[in-house]
Amino acid sequence: MATVDIRGLTKRFGTTTVLEPTDLSIADGEFAVIVGPSGCGKSTLLRMIAGLETPSAGRVLIGGEDVTDAAPADRGLAMVFQSYALYPHLTVAENIAFPLKVARRPRAEVRDRVAAVAETLELTPLLDRRPAALSGGQRQRVSIARAIVREPRVLLLDEPLSNLDAELRVRMRHEFARLHGRLGATMIYVTHDQLEAMTLANRIVVMGAGRVEQVGAPLDLYARPASLAVARAIGAPGINLLPATIDAVDGSGIVLRLSDGQMLRSIARAEGGSVGAPVTIGIRPEHLEPDSDGPFVGAVELFERLGPLSFAHLGAGDGGSLVAQLPGDRAVTLGERLRFGAQPFRVQVFDAAGDALPR
Repeated sequence: MATVDIRGLTKRFGTTTVLEPTDLSIADGEFAVIVGPSGCGKSTLLRMIAGLETPSAGRVLIGGEDVTDAAPADRGLAMVFQSYALYPHLTVAENIAFPLKVARRPRAEVRDRVAAVAETLELTPLLDRRPAALSGGQRQRVSIARAIVREPRVLLLDEPLSNLDAELRVRMRHEFARLHGRLGATMIYVTHDQLEAMTLANRIVVMGAGRVEQVGAPLDLYARPASLAVARAIGAPGINLLPATIDAVDGSGIVLRLSDGQMLRSIARAEGGSVGAPVTIGIRPEHLEPDSDGPFVGAVELFERLGPLSFAHLGAGDGGSLVAQLPGDRAVTLGERLRFGAQPFRVQVFDAAGDALPR
């Protein structure tokens, strides 16, 4: 079994806590993606799983075995870094074979396993080349091949696509998805790119300010973020966030007043005593509907036409902005004032502490 269990894992540097006490369980064969802004602790968490950082507290278990104090080489895992870290003087075949030679595996076994991994990652024609003669995507595939040739129980990936251009990132996302399907290995992938998270993950772990904000399936986090941090982390274009106050509470939900006095409803629930409380409302660009009487209004400041869809960026009256998704054939001019509404079940509400109100 290649389960990964993290129990109370904590990391402090002096008086600074970079990872709050964290509990997390990753199932055998799962593709888990840890996403969050720079400095939120996601790479620190991954490095502690790998044994490259010593926890200040807590335990790490792999396959039910406590490996907290084990050396990285004894944990049955492999890691792919942001930099390819290939040996420039070795050929592709020699780079892939390096961990097997260090482990003193028989020569025939090394040859057969290098050939099998190279075929899986379509590297066979490149085995005699050196890294300088490879493209960025090819180098990354060699780095992955070197990691999986030892048949690790768990594969850790720390922002492996951040050095690639946009087109190559898309292709490599497909490569990772295919690789997981072929290997069935447990994979833990760290990124700040939520598109990678939404594309690859069975489950997403959203981190912010050194703690886990929410764990769940990609669409669950997209539809029901538990906090503002999660709402901001998931979705492209990002969710619209606007200040409001609770104007009334009834059996159907709450009535909200925007800063310009416009009113709208949400099915979120609140206590009667919360009337007048400041909140933040969240509405996805694709959930805004053209409505001549709608509460969301603004002048078009930027218009992005992206084939079948377009996005209008509106200047809101309070100095903020609003993004609305429109059909690709919708004609819009800069400065044009547009008005939108939203169904109450689409309007998410977050309290002053940033936590989502129940629905």
